[in-house]
Amino acid sequence: MMILLLGLLVFLGGHSVRIFADGWRSATIARVGELPWKAVYAVLSIIGFVLIVWGFSLARQQPVQLWTPPRGMRHLAALLTLMAFVLLAATYVPRNAIKARLHHPMVLSVKVWALAHLLANGNLAHVVLFGAFLVWAALSFRAARARDRVAGTAYPAGTAAGTGITLVLGVAGWAVFAFWAHGALIGIRPIG
Repeated sequence: MMILLLGLLVFLGGHSVRIFADGWRSATIARVGELPWKAVYAVLSIIGFVLIVWGFSLARQQPVQLWTPPRGMRHLAALLTLMAFVLLAATYVPRNAIKARLHHPMVLSVKVWALAHLLANGNLAHVVLFGAFLVWAALSFRAARARDRVAGTAYPAGTAAGTGITLVLGVAGWAVFAFWAHGALIGIRPIG
């Protein structure tokens, strides 16, 4: 569990600089340059991610069950992860109504993904992993919205085509992951 916690600290800590120290971040980028900042950020993110994957796999070998979720939670989790994939697609597809309305669909995607996994899993490793991501996403979303208000950020209106492409890509990505990739990569088949 310590490796998982260390990974979360490194990964989410690096991703929390804009939440807790945005002024310091801006000053550091101005001082050292954007490329060195991004390089350090990328290295820390990779190290944190590797530690999370390793720590989570070790923690799953000796599971500590806190509760057993009702069977229906798996169905709710599948629906929520579908929403998370659509939100993820909305991050990248230009001029979609979802991003125009929500402004930060990537962070909302993480939030919904983490909640889905918390509802469907009751062991300690899952609670630590997905609980940490849920708290981070909630704080990150709040901070991003506050930055938008201060900066007066305006998001372009969405179009029907952009929104349609977002929905198709999100549903397709979810289907591939839910029916195949989750089992192949993580060893758990959520559907099927």
